[in-house]
Amino acid sequence: MAHFAQIDKDGIVVNVIVVNNSELLDGNGLESEEKGKEFCGKLFGGEWVQTSYNNNFRKRYAGIGYEYNKILNSFIRPKPFNSWIFDENTSDWNPPTPYPNDGKIYTWDENLLNWIEV
Repeated sequence: MAHFAQIDKDGIVVNVIVVNNSELLDGNGLESEEKGKEFCGKLFGGEWVQTSYNNNFRKRYAGIGYEYNKILNSFIRPKPFNSWIFDENTSDWNPPTPYPNDGKIYTWDENLLNWIEV
């Protein structure tokens, strides 16, 4: 099964659906993202981009509210905290202080800009 994300004019994911692989087959029997986009557009209208449930391409599986960045060709999750910094190499947000590597469980405290042990 293939997965497609519908994006609005700002690149924000508004819907994610599953499409049977047979809908992606071109005239040569090869899977084509374009065929899947056409199929989704005929059913629901709008702009569609294929996403990978296994994160095999476009960095991560699209979720509603994620942004599709055409330049990076990746789906970007919403920024979790104001202080977090975007990394273009991973297309993800990183905290200003790395997560502790001591085997304990932590949560981010935006007021302190640090990790707090749970």
